[in-house]
Amino acid sequence: MLAAFAISLAALATSPQPATATVGSDQAQIAQLEQRIAAEGAHVKSLVTRYNTVQARIDALDARVAQLQKVLAGDQRAQTAAQATMRRVAIKAYLTQGGTNVPALALFDTAADTRTMLVEGHYAAAVNGKFRDTLNTVRAAQGRTEDTQRAIHAQQAQARTTLREVNNARRDAQAAIASDQAMLKRVHGDLAALIVAANLRQHAAQLAAERALAARAFAAQQAAAQARISAPRFTTSRPSFGSGTPPPVFSPTAPSSPSHSRGVHAPAGYANPLREIIGLSPERIDQGVDYSGFGSIYAIGNGVVLSTSIPGWPGGTYIAYRLTDGPARGLVAFAAEDIAPSVQVGDSVTSNTVIGQMYAGPDGIETGWGDSTAVGNTMARTYGQFNGSNSTAFGANFSQFLDALGAPPGILQNNPPTGQLPAGWPSW
Repeated sequence: MLAAFAISLAALATSPQPATATVGSDQAQIAQLEQRIAAEGAHVKSLVTRYNTVQARIDALDARVAQLQKVLAGDQRAQTAAQATMRRVAIKAYLTQGGTNVPALALFDTAADTRTMLVEGHYAAAVNGKFRDTLNTVRAAQGRTEDTQRAIHAQQAQARTTLREVNNARRDAQAAIASDQAMLKRVHGDLAALIVAANLRQHAAQLAAERALAARAFAAQQAAAQARISAPRFTTSRPSFGSGTPPPVFSPTAPSSPSHSRGVHAPAGYANPLREIIGLSPERIDQGVDYSGFGSIYAIGNGVVLSTSIPGWPGGTYIAYRLTDGPARGLVAFAAEDIAPSVQVGDSVTSNTVIGQMYAGPDGIETGWGDSTAVGNTMARTYGQFNGSNSTAFGANFSQFLDALGAPPGILQNNPPTGQLPAGWPSW
């Protein structure tokens, strides 16, 4: 049984795994291995019980052998004593009958008593018969003891053979369990990899769908803008008051966004990075400023890209770039979360560079000041200003910066914001 199980286990371990393995198939294999390990564990337990039983039998046989050896030694001592007694009786009989008092001489001995001679001869015969009976009894007991001892030795040999077989079976079963457990660990690892791969595929599919949505919305925006440019302008005439005052001209393409009055005093060299976001809606100020909408995001000004993705941020996107010109020269701006990056680390950017496409994801975007010494961290977190939902001094400063560039500012959660800006930090 163990040999067949080992062959089947080796076949299972060496058989190639199908390339189309799924989470469900790995889970079924794990359940099967766990059941097999449980069955093998029960088998090992029964082997251990049998091993202990055989060992107890051997211990009992050893004790019986020791007892029989003591009995045999007693029989041998009795035989030796009987033989000594026989020798004493024989010597006495010889001296009584074979010495000066032999029966032939007793006929001439007037002192000899015929009756006494007969009594002595009868006594000697009785003693010899009793000795022979005793000696035969001792030898019979010794023979039985030796037979019992040989039988017990045979039982000992058989029990020790059984003990070795049980021990080998237990060792083989334990090796099979160890092999199954190793396989179970590997299958668990495969299952984890499959789950991660499935999650990555799901995330990639969701990201592709969101990018496609953003692309369609951007194309619609471009088509609408082109339609407005191509639409004929018209004028309405009013009666003139005075000498030839021209009537006012109305254009349907005139900007109507509430941000048209912002950016009048924008810092030189910088531009509104959210100028092409469709449905742009400002949200809370926290580490930076949160927004919803979709469309192209630009760099604020000249700079160099430091990162495009950082694990831990929603969506995995964290586009950071160091500004190389203007009042914020040397500072790091970031745009993170629901953005498909359009740049790579090391790229040079300007205010006309699209750094990514914001898609209508579940988190929106966050943009603000990043830590120049620890890419992926924010200045608000580095300075310990952010506790999870509050507005920070760095977030409020970046909101003022965007407001100066023409973007709608964020919404303060607490006023004044938490924390202070470092000395010399630019204000807007």
